[in-house]
Amino acid sequence: MKSLCGLTASEIAELGECNEKHSLAIANWLYKSKPGGMELIPDVPRKIKEKLKDISFPGVFAPVSSLKSADGTVKFLFRNESGQEFETVLLRDAKRTTVCVSSQSGCRMGCPFCATGKYGFRGNLSVRDILTQVLAPGIEGKVTHVVFMGMGEPMDNIDNVLRACEIMTASWGMAISPGKITVSTVGITPGVRKYLGSCNSNLALSLFSPFLEERLRSVPAEKSYPAREIIELMKSATSLKKRRMSVAYIMIRGVNDTAAHLEALKGLLHGSGIRVNLLPYHQLPGDVNISSPLETMNKFRHDLVISGISASIRKSKGADISAACGLLAAGL
Repeated sequence: MKSLCGLTASEIAELGECNEKHSLAIANWLYKSKPGGMELIPDVPRKIKEKLKDISFPGVFAPVSSLKSADGTVKFLFRNESGQEFETVLLRDAKRTTVCVSSQSGCRMGCPFCATGKYGFRGNLSVRDILTQVLAPGIEGKVTHVVFMGMGEPMDNIDNVLRACEIMTASWGMAISPGKITVSTVGITPGVRKYLGSCNSNLALSLFSPFLEERLRSVPAEKSYPAREIIELMKSATSLKKRRMSVAYIMIRGVNDTAAHLEALKGLLHGSGIRVNLLPYHQLPGDVNISSPLETMNKFRHDLVISGISASIRKSKGADISAACGLLAAGL
């Protein structure tokens, strides 16, 4: 069934053969999670509602199931009309409510340390699928931040990701500040270029290692799209627009946490304005814990900071329900 969810205000105007005032009223009601159906929208003529009556409104579907972590993190499992399954994570603290959304069912990047990569690629998610993860029942309260760090490679579904970001940030849409949306990527150059040229939101590159051959073993996309190429694009974007460029660096004991890695990372990012987020490695089911000790991570961060590179250690949440970084799809 057709759905209004995923359409822009101008597309709603065309479909409903209505003026801007009425299409904006419908879009606002749809994307700001107002209760009830279209018949409750004030100041929209009945004839317009009749034209749209056979189109699903709001068109958002509920999750199939959910799990709650001991730390309060909630993971949702969705299944769309095509039968594709994907997971979403809701994280709350005192100041923000963040939704970690998926852009694909599975992923074709094949990173060996990621459960989603092992799950394989099942398909791209539609704009409706992406927005549903923010609007669905169970995502209670006002969402302040959105991160595309769930299942899939956003740059491998860039058109739908950009459309979703447009609706999330539009005044007639969810009205989320572009600076509160971050899209994560292993680095697909054409998609990154398109994203940086079309969207004002933040970008995070999953680096893993500053050494080409080593990164290639863990991030196969490095063969076609070198990380250094992506970082040069990020440097240009940092100087042109006020948005955050960052590198996600998953730390594995004795693998990428050495003094040599630290010095290479400093050289790669010095003077770039790119922030480094250090993350513990989350072992996949059945694996042993090979994450770098916290003491090692603290020293690594300290040495980056004193060299002039902004760095922090990202707190892990939801690991007990396979909702932490790299674990989505572990239970599918």
